[in-house]
Amino acid sequence: MASFNKVILLGNLTRDPEVRYTPKGSAVCDLGLAVNRQYSLDNGEKREEVTYVDVVLWARLAEIAGEYLKKGRPVFIEGRLQLDSWDDKQSGQKRSKLRVVGETMQLLGSRPSAATGGEGEESVGSGSSYSKSSSKSMSPPPRPSPSEPDDDEIPF
Repeated sequence: MASFNKVILLGNLTRDPEVRYTPKGSAVCDLGLAVNRQYSLDNGEKREEVTYVDVVLWARLAEIAGEYLKKGRPVFIEGRLQLDSWDDKQSGQKRSKLRVVGETMQLLGSRPSAATGGEGEESVGSGSSYSKSSSKSMSPPPRPSPSEPDDDEIPF
């Protein structure tokens, strides 16, 4: 039997990321994400519902989230669903929680900058993309050296 476990979310952080480290040194980051859905009733009245989703990120992805994300910031997450089960120590009852394990992340909106009081002027969607196997840094791509012509300078 075939199966497929893929989640795609775009929402705003409900709290600052919480980064911690396992005893072996792997970074783990817990995020709260609010995802909005807007719809209209049969009578034309517009409604909005919010779904709150817990997301966990691992390794370098967790460190990037802890460094660049803050409460309220929009983010795009791709990942998979995971069901965690445990016995409640106080009541002895079996407990479970469904959450998303993030495998890729795209930072949306603008980068905070000191010159504009924490908010840049880039539009939503001009973000940086990361995955758990990505080693992408936040520095811009290298510019051509002065001896190499830029594409804009080629006359044809």
